[in-house]
Amino acid sequence: MQASDVLRHATTPLTAPVYPLRPTRFTDREYFNVVYRTDPDALRAVVPEPLRVDAPLVRFEVMKMGDVDGYGPYVESGQAIQVTHDGEVGEYLHAMYLDNSAATLAGRELSAYPKVLGTPGLRVDQGALVGTLDRGAERVATATMAYQWEPMDPVEAAAQITVPTWMVKLVPDVTTLGLRAADLVRTEITDIVVKGAWTGPARLQLFEHALAPMADLPVLEVVSASHVLTDLTLAPVRSVHDYLADPRRSDDAS
Repeated sequence: MQASDVLRHATTPLTAPVYPLRPTRFTDREYFNVVYRTDPDALRAVVPEPLRVDAPLVRFEVMKMGDVDGYGPYVESGQAIQVTHDGEVGEYLHAMYLDNSAATLAGRELSAYPKVLGTPGLRVDQGALVGTLDRGAERVATATMAYQWEPMDPVEAAAQITVPTWMVKLVPDVTTLGLRAADLVRTEITDIVVKGAWTGPARLQLFEHALAPMADLPVLEVVSASHVLTDLTLAPVRSVHDYLADPRRSDDAS
């Protein structure tokens, strides 16, 4: 393989495809969301500037992907923190765990999703919608909601899912052991069809785990819950803040 041929590839192994280089369409993407109130100080310790925490709210989510272009079905779980940036209200994606290696790599490499491998699950058990997250053999989170308890306005459901989201994109510099890029990026889902939406009483338990520290944002009060079935397409990200160019950064971060 010639040197020029290397640049025709987007990822390694060079001789095997890992993920498609095009927008990804999700069909029958099922959300189970539990919004809860947590410790404001705990949020401020993990939310990076220039994002601001105005309300101590976290959304625990489990997403069951019915069919995904290039990846097939998989399940994902994570935490999204309510934040503001330049007056715009949205969510900071704090952590995401999923059971598909290609989707994990694509989310990290092509975008900035903070994805790592885990074992989430979403099922119905005796009239309850049950969302779980395991790391290896250990339970990290269990959420329950009364199944399809009360219909939800599809417009409201779409509004919950299409809020702006921010993530941190870090690209290591392999020659200096520093960073080649460090950006706060923004994205937003705009191409969405809500096929069903419900709300109901819910509960959420988080369990201590060193490699999946969801419990560091403790559940003080469950505020709301929703179960939403959608089709959607993820939009590309754009940089809104360059940390390497930020004059406030210390010499230790350079």
